[in-house]
Amino acid sequence: MSDDDYCTVTDAPRPSKADGPPYAACVLCQEPTEYPESYKGITLCPVCEWQEAQRTACSG
Repeated sequence: MSDDDYCTVTDAPRPSKADGPPYAACVLCQEPTEYPESYKGITLCPVCEWQEAQRTACSG
């Protein structure tokens, strides 16, 4: 294991990217995400997704 992937989650399920509008709204800030509106589940925009990953990385 390298230092680069020490705190990464490799098995986390991710929705497929949308080909175009309509996009799902971010559940935190309501900005458009990269995911289709039809996706069921929690969707985050790239900024909130990155911030959430920073909050949960290596916490324990």
